This record gives sequence, C-alpha cells and structure tokens, in this order.
Amino acid sequence: MTERNDAGVWQEVPSPFCGIASDDLTISVTGQKLTVIENGDPITAKGFETPITETAPRVDGQETTLAEAVQRIAELMRDSEQTVISGLATDLNGARAAMALADKGRATVDHMNSTGAFRNFLVLQDTGWMNTTLAEVKNRVDLLLVVGSDIETGYPRFFERMVWPKDTLFGQDIESRDVIYLGKAPSGTASTSPKGKKAEVIPCNDADLPEVMSVLRALISGRELQAEQVGGIAISLLSSLAERLKAAKYSVVTWSASMLDFAHAEATVQMLCEMVKDLNAETRSSGLPLGGKDGDTTVNHVAAWQSGYPMRTNFNRGYPDYDPYLSNSVRMLAEEEVDLLIWVSSFDVDRLPPKNVADTVVLGRSGMTFEQEPAVFIPVGTPGIDHVGRAFRTDSVVAMPLRQLRDSGLPSTFDVLSAVEHAL
Repeated sequence: MTERNDAGVWQEVPSPFCGIASDDLTISVTGQKLTVIENGDPITAKGFETPITETAPRVDGQETTLAEAVQRIAELMRDSEQTVISGLATDLNGARAAMALADKGRATVDHMNSTGAFRNFLVLQDTGWMNTTLAEVKNRVDLLLVVGSDIETGYPRFFERMVWPKDTLFGQDIESRDVIYLGKAPSGTASTSPKGKKAEVIPCNDADLPEVMSVLRALISGRELQAEQVGGIAISLLSSLAERLKAAKYSVVTWSASMLDFAHAEATVQMLCEMVKDLNAETRSSGLPLGGKDGDTTVNHVAAWQSGYPMRTNFNRGYPDYDPYLSNSVRMLAEEEVDLLIWVSSFDVDRLPPKNVADTVVLGRSGMTFEQEPAVFIPVGTPGIDHVGRAFRTDSVVAMPLRQLRDSGLPSTFDVLSAVEHAL
C-alpha cells in the first residue's frame, strides 16, 4: 500500500510510466520536487523527476485563465468540420472524458501508440490469441522466447521483476529458466540470470521474422521442410527450438508490437499467436504482448467499454463508427483531413503533437516546448503524481491505483476535457 512517512518519503509507489506498473518505488517529495530514491530505472526516474516549469494556460501564446482556455477550445470545436482527439496519454478518467467529448463533438479518437497497437488488435480481431499475466510469468515460466524486441530498453525492470524474482509462488529454481531471443539481441545484461546464465540469441533481420515464425510454427506442428535455412537461420536450429518449446512445461512468447516496425509485422504477431495455440495441444504456452506505455492499454479498454471498439473510432455520424484505416490519425493528418487536433500528453514532455495542423490544442505535461506554438496549451497534472487515478498495466488484468504525491494545483485531463464538453 502506498504510504508517506514523516520525512516526506512515499513507499511502494506504482509507476504509471513503465508499462509493467512496478509498484515498489520509493520517492522523496520536497515541495514540488520528486526524486526516485529506490527501485527506479531510466523511464520511471524521468517520469517522476520532470520538473514543473509553468502552470498557466496559454491561448495564442498569451497566458490566460483556465476558464478562458476552455472556452476557446469549445469555440474551435464548434467551428471544426473534423476534430481528432489524439495523443491520449492519460489515465482511466481522462480516457472517459475524451470519449465523452468525442461523442458530443463528433470527433475521431486515436492514440499516439496506435500504429504499433494495431499490429496486435488486428490479429486479436481476426484469429484471437491465448495470453498470460505478469504474475503467471513470474511464478511459472520455464522458457521465455522474446521475438523481435529488445525488451530491456522499453521495459527496464521486466527481467528483474518477472523473470529473475527472488521468490516464486511454487518455489521454482529461477536458474532453470531459459531465455531465448529470436531476431534482435538484447542491448544489455538484464536478461542474464542472477548467477550469470546468459540469454541465447538466434539472430535474424526484422524483415525475415514473418517467414521465420511461419517455419517455426510448421516445425512445431510436425511438418517436414525441404529448405535448409530461412532468414539466415539453419532449419536444424529452429527444429531444436521447436522441440524445446514442446518440451517446456510453461513457455511464454513475448513481444513488443511497437518494436516490430517493418512491413507485414502483423504477420509475425499472427504466426506466434497461432504457434502458441498449437503448443497448447500437448503442453502449456502463452503469449505476452508488452505495451501499457502512455496509457495506451488503459485508453483502449475504456474505448472498448464505452463504444464497443478500440481506437480509430469516429463519432461524425452521431454513433461510434470504427475503421482502422479511415480513422488512422496519422493518415488523416498527412492527407490534411483534420482542421482541429486536440493532443493529450500528460506523462511525457517529449511526446509532442504533429506540426503543421491548422489548429492544435495541447493538454500536456508542464515543461513541454513547441517549435510551433499551439492555439491553446493547458498544462495538466500527471496521474500518480499530481492527482489520483487508475491505469492498466500491459497484461490488462490490473488497474493500478495511483496516488497523489504533491499538490501542484494543475488540473487533471478529466477536469479539462469535462469542462470543454460542458462548454460545447
């Protein structure tokens, strides 16, 4: 339980920045300054320690009141023929407010991470998948296959907390666990066990992963192949990997869709998901897609609850109209179909909106700097620092409660978007 002692130090703080919701951080709060003093990593340290540099909203570059800024956003929405609400790096309540505003303002909603996320969603919608939870990985995995992803750059504490924990529920010897990378090699040593057992690496180019995964699935299904290699990998090596996956008691195949940035990456995701299903005919195996950054898992859950669809849903017709191509905000902005962009980024000062949009409204973290001053900028609080909130971690089974650690006076994204909805 998150608690604060008399010295102004918070214990057992969950991170809304890391995707796996590490909940063991110790953070010192002195006035408006936060310092991670235990169990931090580069991502969480940056997230918690980013300083507040301004608190006043701006309209056309001039400081103004929050009420006047809200009225200006409402005016822009009333005059807009196509509004897109994107970025959407926010918590559960912020996502609810964004959906309500999109509904009333007949806007399109799309998350900043949707390009990667839809490599997963389209597979889930097409053929489904069998996935596990972080707790199951921590307590049961005996073979971890990492596909095309450098996990520790995006999820620095994943191995420490989930693969090499001090204790497991069933007393498993964690040194018996095997970690195999297929594609990219690890960039650091986090995948090395506490006693020095290194991860195995089967390297190949990203572009070859769809074919490699197809061959690996065929080998698991017992198909005979005439080829001697695929993607520079000997078939004999993939055959050995197939046998190890079939012999494992609880294998887990993990990947980060945002790192699978190549043509037909969704085919790789589909092949590995179908391979997991094949393995479950005789043993236990599960997938583990890694995401949860910038509130993407949270926002997509809220979108599904409230509209029946994920992101890339349009409300122009007065009801939810889902189209992953037509409502792709990246495409819409590139083809100049948007005359108003409302960009929400409450976690990271570096996640800036695209430039050269006719009108841009930014609800962002204090400290953002712009090459192109938005029509309206409102500094908003960060969930888990400036106000309470909830955020889903990558496995979707836990909505972590986020505590308020300081009183910055900044409004939440929910407060601002709800005010705009009422002003329309």
